Amino acid sequence: MRIISEKRLRQFWENNKQAEQAMREWIQIVRLSDWNNFADVRNTFNHADVYGNCTIFDVGGNKYRIIGKVAYGIKVVFIRFVLAHIEYDEGKWKSDCK
Repeated sequence: MRIISEKRLRQFWENNKQAEQAMREWIQIVRLSDWNNFADVRNTFNHADVYGNCTIFDVGGNKYRIIGKVAYGIKVVFIRFVLAHIEYDEGKWKSDCK
């Protein structure tokens, strides 16, 4: 899978250094994946969830969330938000996923 845009992940870990390793591991796993549907995502990340047209990934032992839109046909994950758990709980990201 391709990731658009990894820049959002880098910007997040530049401000949250403790997140860097978990984000880099997530990137590696996603790049090596070949997902055709959400079941494939769940086989890779068993704590992934769907909200509207977004896929939510728990990263770093439930400390962070990566919210993306997965285009299975073209093998791309579009990163929409990278959030700490507390920011995720605020729910401001939800309007982008309806």
